[in-house]
Amino acid sequence: MDLFLTLVSGVAWTVVYIEAIRVGLRDRTYAMPVAALALNFAWEVIYAAGEFATGISAQGVVNVVWAVADVAIIWTYLRFGRAELPEFVTRPLFAAWSALVFATGFAVQWLFLAHFGTHDASRYSAFLQNLLMSGLFIALYADRRGPHGQSLVIAVAKWLGTLAPTLLFGVVEDSPFILGLGVMCSVFDLAYIGLLLRGRAAPAGDLPVRSRPVPSR
Repeated sequence: MDLFLTLVSGVAWTVVYIEAIRVGLRDRTYAMPVAALALNFAWEVIYAAGEFATGISAQGVVNVVWAVADVAIIWTYLRFGRAELPEFVTRPLFAAWSALVFATGFAVQWLFLAHFGTHDASRYSAFLQNLLMSGLFIALYADRRGPHGQSLVIAVAKWLGTLAPTLLFGVVEDSPFILGLGVMCSVFDLAYIGLLLRGRAAPAGDLPVRSRPVPSR
């Protein structure tokens, strides 16, 4: 059961990342909220290294696949993200801000690791950043006034990819804290799925697209 749920999570999140790359390239934007992207990338790099330090494992392989996919999503953010910001955000300012966000992602993961140890930190940080991502996807939909740079495949795969470890760590391993976080993730994920389904059902004219400023060079 443990291996099955780990593989379900791994496959589902891999679908999220591949679809995020595809949608980002298609819509010339980034398909994952940047704060969550930074935390995810840091988590994957840190815990992939930790897994392989003690030998090859299913989770270690999954972490490496996710980290490689995240590099491509980060590229879409760096390539297209500045166009969604106000004009005063120059290229150097965007670069400095991006460096700060991704450095903060690593700092947060190291703080979790230092305080909780590998076993608890890997789980607590993963579910907390997952909950953050769930909320930020809804905020992204609101900010873009529709499903630009998003897809139902991402939403459903994210929900399933979170539900599997919720059952594994929250139910099988009997962790009420993780179970509670996982349930909250599901609530937000299902709300986001509902938004995207509503967007599909609504006529195109009912979903205004935010005009994006073109930053000065």
